[in-house]
Amino acid sequence: MNNQQDKKVSTPLPREGQGRGSTRLISLDVLRGITVAGMILVNDGYGDTYAPLQHAKWNGMTPCDLVFPFFLFIMGISTYLSLRKFNFQWSPRVGKKILKRTLVIFLIGLFINWFDLACDGRPLDFEHLRIWAVMQRIALCYCAASLFALFVNHRYTLPTVAVLLVGYAVVLLCGNGYAYDQTNILARVDLSLFGYDHLYHKSPVDPEGLLGTIPAIAHTLLGFYACKLMAESRDTHEKVLRFLLMGAVMVFAAYLFTYLLPLNKRIWSPTYVLMTCGLCSLLQGILMYVIDIQGRKGWTMPFLVFGVNPLFLYVFSELLAIIFGHTGISDLIYTGIHVVVANTYNASLAYALTFTLICFLVGYPLYKRKIYIKI
Repeated sequence: MNNQQDKKVSTPLPREGQGRGSTRLISLDVLRGITVAGMILVNDGYGDTYAPLQHAKWNGMTPCDLVFPFFLFIMGISTYLSLRKFNFQWSPRVGKKILKRTLVIFLIGLFINWFDLACDGRPLDFEHLRIWAVMQRIALCYCAASLFALFVNHRYTLPTVAVLLVGYAVVLLCGNGYAYDQTNILARVDLSLFGYDHLYHKSPVDPEGLLGTIPAIAHTLLGFYACKLMAESRDTHEKVLRFLLMGAVMVFAAYLFTYLLPLNKRIWSPTYVLMTCGLCSLLQGILMYVIDIQGRKGWTMPFLVFGVNPLFLYVFSELLAIIFGHTGISDLIYTGIHVVVANTYNASLAYALTFTLICFLVGYPLYKRKIYIKI
């Protein structure tokens, strides 16, 4: 299908990817690397954990609640850059690529959940296999944003985001969406469709459940729109300004509407979408200014290691954490750290940093050899 886009003069964008003649968008890789390193860090503490490294129990937001939404916003940017190479035109090749990547990411998410059961001695306990998780949400958001990019005129990006967020807000307000119990519309839908045994059990609402994917798709489309604005900019200074302006507008809008719709990561509230997208857009603008305009790149290497192989290192960290947990390696490492670091909170932080360092050491040889494992 021919997707007619607005004809606007734009400066060439660096391409995401690898291969001969390809140039990566360094500031985006750094932002992605900061995000993935943060995801691993907050997921892999041990015992007593500092409050900023824990998710908010319900309403409100901590620094920990920024990492996953940042990744979805960045994925929206990456989707624009990736499909721009095909002029946003549908073809069997492009469709096969999108379908294959969606299925692979989703199935990897299911495999991680199964691997946890298998390491617990229950490899055939499919009746308790959790269906949803981070990778599954990434898969659905990637698929939805990619199909939008191919089949819908991009001038309708913001109206589509508005419809998704307003419609979801109505669902929350009419369906007891802020209740921290199973009367919540999100919990009721997941329970009725998938059953209790296939859901997250540490809170009444599965934080990666089905209905919450609606605002997460809007989240990804906001990243897509931010990259569209960047593509239409005449120079790097204007690109930076557009990221900063868009970020400031979204943060202000989120703050304005929190009186009606509080920030809530568990239900992925519309204000949470706007706040986290706004903060990510601001950070991307700052990084573009520092890295692409001022040329200050000497500090970026550790984050580039995570940024060029983000999903591979995230999946590796999840599988490694499961192995460490079920084999007692986590206990051994933490005990060793705790001998030196008496404070339990500092020991937990040291454990998380050690775990993140292990993942860095796995990613570093790939980075040095310019090996990019695409999932």
